[in-house]
Amino acid sequence: MKTYTQQSLLIIYTGGTIGMVEDPADKSLKPLDFSHISKEIPELLKIEHELQWMSLDPIVDSSDIKPENWEIMAETVYKNYKKYDGFIILHGTDTMAYSASALSFHLENLAKPVIFTGSQLPIGLVRTDGRENLISAIEIAAVKNNNDSMVPGVSIYFENKLFQGNRTTKYSAENFNAFISPNYPILAESGVYLKFFKENIPYPRSGDKLILHKKFNPHVGLLKVFPGITREFVEPILTNKHLRAIVLESFGAGNTTTEKWFITLISNYIKSGGVVLNVSQCLAGSVEQGRYETSLELEKAGVFGGSDITTEAAVTKLMCLFGQNISKKKLFKHLNNSISGEIIS
Repeated sequence: MKTYTQQSLLIIYTGGTIGMVEDPADKSLKPLDFSHISKEIPELLKIEHELQWMSLDPIVDSSDIKPENWEIMAETVYKNYKKYDGFIILHGTDTMAYSASALSFHLENLAKPVIFTGSQLPIGLVRTDGRENLISAIEIAAVKNNNDSMVPGVSIYFENKLFQGNRTTKYSAENFNAFISPNYPILAESGVYLKFFKENIPYPRSGDKLILHKKFNPHVGLLKVFPGITREFVEPILTNKHLRAIVLESFGAGNTTTEKWFITLISNYIKSGGVVLNVSQCLAGSVEQGRYETSLELEKAGVFGGSDITTEAAVTKLMCLFGQNISKKKLFKHLNNSISGEIIS
């Protein structure tokens, strides 16, 4: 049964367009003082829930987001977990899918909502999409299913839809509906009413304690294959001794060139202790290694198939796993299985 009783929510501003207002003196954009947020969004005064605000210090443009920023975000949620019923993270759109994926791995057994949202236009502009995104994110975070959160876990709310965070990618730089989740259905939809799709919402096991995985290891690389790719381009990446893992963005269902030099470099990298996770460049669909001859050699070399994982989730999952200093056996097990709903189970 859905309930709308008063909830306590912490809203965390990390940076990004949604928190910008125009300075009347020179027309430049500057960060908003959130103690005066009701001047920009007077509708917030009508919300009955208890809202607390904080900004990261310093705030960070989303294009400058680093693993240490994810660690701060996750630790902020963890330290305030018992004080609040839910969390809204205001974030720039460019790397929002990376940050949402990262926190889904940072915060294990998350039983409360952590909703990322932002905007394509600054909150101070008349046509901003930030007002609706923020207000609806607040309302969704406050909904209870009996005594539990209706939508626990890390999600992204944008333009009337709530997506699972680690299944989402940004696909448009100019439309208000900037995000899509091609391989996983939406969790909720905002219209005249809030509509929840409980069959799509991954609920944690009751009673499991929240676990914070504190560290990320940033020594993960991204290699996107393309027609005409050369050995001179690939070799410096696959012989870099600092890289613990490579996310290989392949064609279609997991295919790459079958040039002998390419397969040899991949194989040698894996033999030297590196990990390669194969994801598709396609927005929708799944890697099926071995289905075609062009991916069979990757399978033989020891490349892991990433199933239907997004690039954002693949990169952050590897960073999180290597940050835990777990055994190779446990690492391989996690790569083949879902940790927090990031791949089809």
